[in-house]
Amino acid sequence: MKLKQRLVAAAISGLIASVTFAQTAPAPAPEPAPAAATAPAAEPVSPFSVNVGVASSYIYRGLSQSDYKPALQIGADYVSPSGFYVGVWGSSIKWVKDFGIGTANTEFDVYGGYKGEAAGIGYDVGVLQYIYNGSVNSGAIRANTTELYVAGTYQMFTLKYSHVVSNGTFGTANTKNSGYFDLSATFPIIDNLALNAHVGHQIIKNTGGLGTYTDGKVELAYDFGNGLGLSGGVTATDADKGFYTPAGKKFTGKTTPYLLLKYTKSF
Repeated sequence: MKLKQRLVAAAISGLIASVTFAQTAPAPAPEPAPAAATAPAAEPVSPFSVNVGVASSYIYRGLSQSDYKPALQIGADYVSPSGFYVGVWGSSIKWVKDFGIGTANTEFDVYGGYKGEAAGIGYDVGVLQYIYNGSVNSGAIRANTTELYVAGTYQMFTLKYSHVVSNGTFGTANTKNSGYFDLSATFPIIDNLALNAHVGHQIIKNTGGLGTYTDGKVELAYDFGNGLGLSGGVTATDADKGFYTPAGKKFTGKTTPYLLLKYTKSF
């Protein structure tokens, strides 16, 4: 079996196996401490934060957006105590130029939504607009894409679905109602270190199946504290090479390792 197929299969089997682990009866809750021993209240979390990251390769849904070159990424978020949130995020990219779509060298995302919890299940609904700078080449359509999304989280598992409501999906015409399914899980290993696993399935309408693929990822993430984190892993896809390889460039969905160093500051 090829390495990329083993990686996708391993991510799927790992998630399935961990479901059994998650269903093990939890340990009894500890007795409440006496009132006099109650710890002081934690300081409120600031609703504003900014982040900056450097990625060895910007990989999104299993596909390299930066031709396997390093990418600079910057973002900012506001999260209301009521659950509403808005944010912006940007990254350097190469794929729009590589596929002959236009001159864009930056992806700029704007998003907003609401997070809450019901019956022990966290939920998240929102909208995400991908914006790409620069001009569009003759005969191509702008890569800008709008998605609505909904996600549910139970313990360490999150299932999310994103649905395209714009006419094009990342520069592919007549692909409205395309979608992406995302199953991910986070497993603490030791203090500040966690294992992340992910399986996703991208559906691109009206491409004869060529644009549709499955991707998988296994990642370790370490939190150094004070907002600094380092993550790294391996990602792979079964994407069609002809559809996802720019002329004269590398296949964007190949099996590849990556690293991401990120700093987040709340204020």
